[in-house]
Amino acid sequence: MTRQPRPLRIGNASGFYGDRFDAMREMLTGGELDVLTGDYLAELTMLILGRDRLKDPGAGYARTFLRQLEECLGLARERGVRIVANAGGLNPAGLADAVRQLADRLALPVRVAHVEGDDLTAANPGSLAAHAYLGGFGIAACLREGADVVVTGRVTDAALVTGPAAAHFGWGPGDHDRLAGAVVAGHVLECGAQATGGNYAFFHEASDRGADLRRPGFPLAELHEDGTCVITKHPGTGGFVDVGTVTAQLLYETAGARYAGPDVTARLDTVRLTQDGPDRVRVEGVRGEAPPPTLKVGVNRLGGFRNEVTFVLTGLDIEAKAALVREQLTDALAKSPPAEVRWDLVRTDRPDAPSEETASALLRLVVRDPSQEPVGRALSGAAIELALAGYPGFHVLAPPGKGSPYGVFEDVYVPQGGVDHVAVLHDGRRIPVPPAHDTVVLDEVPEPPLPQPLSHGPTARAPLGLVAGARSGDKGGNANVGVWVRSDDAWRWLAHELTVDRFRQLIPESRELKVTRHALPHLRALNFVVEGILGEGVAAQHRFDPQAKALGEWLRSRHLDIPEILL
Repeated sequence: MTRQPRPLRIGNASGFYGDRFDAMREMLTGGELDVLTGDYLAELTMLILGRDRLKDPGAGYARTFLRQLEECLGLARERGVRIVANAGGLNPAGLADAVRQLADRLALPVRVAHVEGDDLTAANPGSLAAHAYLGGFGIAACLREGADVVVTGRVTDAALVTGPAAAHFGWGPGDHDRLAGAVVAGHVLECGAQATGGNYAFFHEASDRGADLRRPGFPLAELHEDGTCVITKHPGTGGFVDVGTVTAQLLYETAGARYAGPDVTARLDTVRLTQDGPDRVRVEGVRGEAPPPTLKVGVNRLGGFRNEVTFVLTGLDIEAKAALVREQLTDALAKSPPAEVRWDLVRTDRPDAPSEETASALLRLVVRDPSQEPVGRALSGAAIELALAGYPGFHVLAPPGKGSPYGVFEDVYVPQGGVDHVAVLHDGRRIPVPPAHDTVVLDEVPEPPLPQPLSHGPTARAPLGLVAGARSGDKGGNANVGVWVRSDDAWRWLAHELTVDRFRQLIPESRELKVTRHALPHLRALNFVVEGILGEGVAAQHRFDPQAKALGEWLRSRHLDIPEILL
């Protein structure tokens, strides 16, 4: 009988640049691990690192990672845990050198490797940072050659798991189902505590199960050779893991049934989740397909300058006060009008309010222009000059500044062979990583059959969130909102009630935009993609919630007629 390889225990200690500093130590001391990953990169992070590199060509990586290793590199070495992180950002070679210097200073025999080839900035003139999303086989090559620490630049978030899994189990590029299982595991782990109760729609139920959400633990996956896994966390840590927390993270920043990456396209409509005990969720059934023939490239550019000022309008005549200040500033800015002017009146006031704050509304002015002058001194001077000449009760939340640069983000695509994907080993050897040869152009998956509608019965007007959870996020200028329910009856109702038309009714911002609905029956979930709601991406600060983090919670708060049997 062939002996199956033991499960690979992969934990995560960072979901973004700035996540909990102590998480690395907590994960190394909290229980058994084979690999510890760290995800430090996001669209906005790449822009921030690009601006850092303008000031210092030797910068461009996540310095927090080095400070964490200062405390934890010896601990990882002692416990035999390999570390894989994308903290290299725009300068993985520089970070690898810095880790080697740290290891020498700590007298630790640590082999450090890095992955490069993602940087396509030179091929995108005018960009601050342009980087292809690489897969996990460069990481796998480093680990197979004995690396203890692997740092990368812009790989996909899931590559931090597919790479170690491919190295451990000997998977090749054609093992699509196994790789897809690892992609799903990686997607669940990538945002850290979001899989263990953080940012969870039903967080208020935590105390009922004895869970403490004040400091959720970080997640880990017990990954098996066939691509199945169990999502869990170290014993005794905060938070909780159940089918709901894993479902929420699976829906985060995804679109349709096909979740494409450079190594494999994972079919999210095949994922099956079951509770496998306290704080344990089994993930199985994941099918994979050949990856698309192109790689996504995230291109960050400087879009110009922006400024904003928020006027506080208190008491009576809110609309008239807002109209007055708009007229005054429009006239004042006429000599040098900004290219883009946006006003938003937020009616946070209420009649006969018990406090001044609750009697006040906010009028937000945002301006953008290719040049700094129209959004800087011209705006700040005009706004401040109204202090004694404006509406009664004039004041602002903060005086406007001189204007600051903002970035814009776009996706472009290059052929799989259009990058020089290379694993650079601790001894200086360079191992080329070939592109995927077996590729398939992405097509939409036909809509699956829906369940029979719930029988008619009495309804009550109530918030959607009483029966449904949601999680939302950003992908460039688009937002996704994943909505799921926890019973078959609730799914029979949701699948027929929450149509695209109903979504547009509940989220008025989406009425003039393209909205696509994707059904995922195995998860009892619907995923909505709203194109263009975030303008040119998070760095452009297009709306009040520029990353759409709370868009799902807004949807949950909207009222509609819900069958009483579900309430």
